[in-house]
Amino acid sequence: MLVGLHDIDRDRAIAAFAALERELFGKGAWSENAIRQELDAPARTYVFDVDEPDGPIRGYAGFWYDGDDAELMTIGVSQDHQRQGIAAAMLDRLLHDAELQGARRMLLEVRVDNDPAIALYRRFGFSIMGRRKRYYQPEGIDAYTMSADIKPHVMGFQTMQTTQTRGNDQDIHDNEGAAQ
Repeated sequence: MLVGLHDIDRDRAIAAFAALERELFGKGAWSENAIRQELDAPARTYVFDVDEPDGPIRGYAGFWYDGDDAELMTIGVSQDHQRQGIAAAMLDRLLHDAELQGARRMLLEVRVDNDPAIALYRRFGFSIMGRRKRYYQPEGIDAYTMSADIKPHVMGFQTMQTTQTRGNDQDIHDNEGAAQ
């Protein structure tokens, strides 16, 4: 079950976030202080995955938005709960929330050696824009920059008639008789 930051105890969320960061990212993990600063920063949206309201936090994800583009700040799922669709559910929710806030595109950075994450992002329509050398420290690992359109860019005679939700429920039509 996905819950927003305001739906759970903040100190519990920060402690779990920090513990998962250490588990997943080792020396590159965000400190508890960095997490507090991130969650306090303006224009942030964070979700957490829990199996029940007071159960353990299994994952976290968040983005920053204050213009045309949303920036995926972080996403992580405990190693014991990976490959269960949690990251996909959180990413889907964040893309939906970003769209509701008016974002046209989402950007992110991902380690070039993180094949599972890259596959997840590609599944959601992200494509590689470029590469940032030695982006992840202290290891000095390169990052791909990736982007995905959230709102279709209307061009020419195309119009968007309905958009229900992301993924398989998305229903976008072109005008009949539009130039091919």
